Amino acid sequence: MAAMMISLRPSRPSTWAAIGIPWLLAYGLLQAYWELGHRPSELSPIGEDLVFLNGWGVVALCAAAGLLLAGMARPRLSGAPRRVLLLAAWAAALTLVAVAAMALLDVVGGLLPGLGIEFFPLGALSRAGCLGGGAIVGLAALSYQRRTRDGCAVCGRAQDSPTAPTGMPAWAFAAAYGAVAGCVVRIGAQLAVGLDRSPLASDVSALLFEIGFLLGGCLLPLSLVHSWGRTWPRRFPGLGGRPVPRRMVLWPAAGVSAGLIVYFGLTLLQMISERLRGRNPFPPSGGLDLPETFFWFAVPAYLVWGIGMAVAALAYHRLTRPSCRECGR
Repeated sequence: MAAMMISLRPSRPSTWAAIGIPWLLAYGLLQAYWELGHRPSELSPIGEDLVFLNGWGVVALCAAAGLLLAGMARPRLSGAPRRVLLLAAWAAALTLVAVAAMALLDVVGGLLPGLGIEFFPLGALSRAGCLGGGAIVGLAALSYQRRTRDGCAVCGRAQDSPTAPTGMPAWAFAAAYGAVAGCVVRIGAQLAVGLDRSPLASDVSALLFEIGFLLGGCLLPLSLVHSWGRTWPRRFPGLGGRPVPRRMVLWPAAGVSAGLIVYFGLTLLQMISERLRGRNPFPPSGGLDLPETFFWFAVPAYLVWGIGMAVAALAYHRLTRPSCRECGR
């Protein structure tokens, strides 16, 4: 997802294959070695390093992704074979990213160790390897998609592509403020159960987390749709009136929204599955002795936050996208 929204100059599919096939081979061999009786005992709060797919399933996924990379490096296909190859490649990329959903906890726990979120170094490395494989396959699919259709091989724009938008559309504002609403609902859920019942530790790390939480839930989504996210306001000494570097806004928005969507989207699916089986999705344990109702507000709120910011980031990308160096469009 992030790769689609960030304006990158993609390499040829063969280049991504040269990088990705050894990467996926090494990661698949690691998973196979662990599955043969050498798996570390603790790789995450749930024991396993990945979610929904582990062991030989991940090995098979890496093998399939490697074959898809090799297929995209060959001469171009057309028609139905091309569409099937692209669909399979995007599915493999998204699956590799999704099964590493707990990487969000690695980032938070690793950057802010005082929060009380346990950090598992080997598990974090495994999830980083899985995410890297997914990113490589996704970038290869994006490159192949652009180079095998009519239009510029670099940016993918056709000669009759619509001109760049001249202003931020109304749906982008709705998405950004929807993201803020999701953040507010999440805060409201915490206030309803009491700040003293937060599973996070209370120290400097918690303060930094709360500051980042508010910035990512309020300032960042709004910066995507308001003019001050593209041009520094006049009140900033030395910067007023200058363009805001688009990567400074777009990259964090893409990364945060992707993390929220993957992690809390899968969490919500798990909650629904557990409830349909008549079980409490979050039995009291590990400092999460909170009412189930809290999670039914908090988790969807995080998901709305992520989706809203992703949509607003897409609009920001389209509005601020520079002309292609290859074709000029």
